[in-house]
Parts: sequence; C-alpha cells; structure tokens
Amino acid sequence: MGNAKLVEVVQSKLKLRNTMAREFLAEFLGTFILIAFGTASVAQSVLTNKANGDFFSINWGWGMGVTLGVLVSGGVSGGHINPAVTVAMAVWGKHPWQKVPLYIVGQYLGAFIASAVVYGVYLNALDGFEAERTLATAGIWATYPGAITTKNGTVITDYLSSGNGMGDQVVGTMLLLLCVCAITDARNMEVPKGLVPLLVGLTVLNIGVCFGFNCGYAINPARDLAPRIFTLIAGWGSDTFSAATVEGIAWWWVPVVGPHIGAILGVTLYEVFVALHHPETQEFTLPQVTPHQEPGSTSYQLVPVKASD
Repeated sequence: MGNAKLVEVVQSKLKLRNTMAREFLAEFLGTFILIAFGTASVAQSVLTNKANGDFFSINWGWGMGVTLGVLVSGGVSGGHINPAVTVAMAVWGKHPWQKVPLYIVGQYLGAFIASAVVYGVYLNALDGFEAERTLATAGIWATYPGAITTKNGTVITDYLSSGNGMGDQVVGTMLLLLCVCAITDARNMEVPKGLVPLLVGLTVLNIGVCFGFNCGYAINPARDLAPRIFTLIAGWGSDTFSAATVEGIAWWWVPVVGPHIGAILGVTLYEVFVALHHPETQEFTLPQVTPHQEPGSTSYQLVPVKASD
C-alpha cells in the first residue's frame, strides 16, 4: 500500500461524521487556542516583571487569542468559545438548548488543558520567579480584584467591592455580545465571513484596553473558572478560591455569574434596539402572464395579466 493510500485510509477511519462530536471538538480546540495565547501573554509580562510584556501586550494576546480561536472553530461550531455566548444565544433561540451542555463541557475542558500546557511551558520560569506559589502568579491564569496606586504612591489592593466587580463583568460582557450580534448580523453591515474572527478579536481587545483595570475583564466563565481550578490543583491551593473583595466576599463566582448576565443583556439590547426592527424580506414573485397572438402573426408573446377591477 502506497503512502498516499495509507494516509487516505487513516483519514477515512478518523473522520467524524457526527455533527455534535465535530462541534464539541471545535469548541474544545477554539477555547484551547484562546486560553493558550491569552494566559501566555500574561505569563511573559508577570515572570519578566514587565520586561517582555505590559498591559497592552496582554490585551493584544487575549484579543488575537480570540481571533484565532474563532478562526479555528467558527466554521464548524460557530466559534462561541465562551459559555456565556452559548447560553445567551440559546436564550434567544439562536442556538439549540440540547447542544448547550456539549459546548460548555468542550469550552471548560479546552481552557483547563490550555492552562496545563502554559504551566508546563513556563514551569522553570515560575520556579525561578517564586519558590512558593502566590496569587502574584495565580493571576497569570485567573482574574482577581486589581490594585490601585494613590497619589502618594501607596498601593491599595482591596478597593474593589463585589457589586462593582459584578457590574464590571456585566457591562464588559454586555458590550461583547452586543458587538458580536452586530458583526454576525447578515441584515446589518453584511460583514464578510472571513472578517468575523478579526472583528470579534478586536472587540475583546478594546474591552481590555477600556475595562481591564478593575479585575482583568474575564467576560468568559470558561476563561476564568477552568484556569482557576487548574491553579487550585497545581500548587496554588485554596487561596485561588478564597481571594476576596473589599467586603471579604470570595471573588471567584463573580467572573462566572456576571458574564452570563451580561451576555443575555447584550443580546437582548441588540435584538430590542436593532434586530427586531429590520424590514421583512420581500418575497419575489414572477408576474402572471398569458400567451397572446397578434392578428396575422404566427408567434405568441407573453403578456402580463391585468388585475381585475
């Protein structure tokens, strides 16, 4: 058997014909791409004390991670790579509910595996950066309330309240879904299919640039919870889940619940303000005609039928 024939046989055996299995793998891989690039961009900044990265390089890492994740998965599964997107689309009837659990499992699993891969790549650098794991490096994988520096140089790490953090996540994800709906609405600006991943990625980049200060703009439950679970297992311990806001309330649930609320709100706003008001598509119908022969002619012409009075 020739090499080409062998490859053809192997491909035939491996090819999935089950649509839901293909969509699961696409969401898994797309989310893997997102988290791999995003968390690696943070790792380069943190582990080099910003010598090889800063706030803006991190935003670019996440933005391009989204672009490439959607590019990898979009043609198969729609490129949700975010449980908040999947649930919001299902709420508005744009995605079947029976596929929601499958998508979400793929997204969380992809995020978890990507977290492990980035950890392996930067393991030596992590060990050199700190002998014992702290939240300073746990923030490479999951989000935590940010810090502010006062005018006199004092660093305050406990300024963010749970309510403010929740609002941050709701607004950020609302803007994401509102823009995603516009980008993918064929009856609006008719964005070419090939440009969709880039524009979605630029939307995430812009959210990071504008709203990344408070708590790192998770805007994606899988992007935050799966890596947080990984850090819990990989040596950072329970601090990853006990880290709290200024009131002493655990933070971990905010970037899980907030994005789901914001995503539904974003789709709702787009539907109410834009999508529901598109003009109905005009159905094209051929005019009614009848054969007609002029006197003395041997040929027939099609003449429109006049409407009766």
